[in-house]
Amino acid sequence: MFKRYSKFCACILFCIFNLFVVSASAIDLDEATRTVTVDSSGKTTVLTPEQVKRGKRLYNATCGACHTGGITKTNPNVGLDPEALSLATPRRDNIEALVDYLKNPTTYDGLESIAEIHPSIKSADIYPRMRSLTDEDLYSIAGHIMLQPKIVAEKWGGGKIYF
Repeated sequence: MFKRYSKFCACILFCIFNLFVVSASAIDLDEATRTVTVDSSGKTTVLTPEQVKRGKRLYNATCGACHTGGITKTNPNVGLDPEALSLATPRRDNIEALVDYLKNPTTYDGLESIAEIHPSIKSADIYPRMRSLTDEDLYSIAGHIMLQPKIVAEKWGGGKIYF
């Protein structure tokens, strides 16, 4: 009888603990952390917690296979870290530039379109996951890319030493 009672109590305590842990693990980022650059003029915006959650989910579903942890598996020299994004031509270190890139990707030097080899809205017929993405979805994904360096610091785009 004692065994049964102790197992029941342990199960109840475990369930209660999980309720508290799940509620504590919700996105609790302050506004300073959720503030990201919107355009090349330096204008900023604060992402809502919903945009943060949605951006992470969409990024993992559509981009995560090739860009786990902000790296680029097909070309490890080009990552999604702030430095790499700022050195691209045109600069991709803001939300508008990333949304533009997701619609019509170009090489790092900006000279050639790579829409046929990189998932984008322009090549949605080749990459089915891109077909249903709206501008709001692209904005959320770009927000996730801009937000990650603030959350995981140098691990974002850091490559094999971290992942």
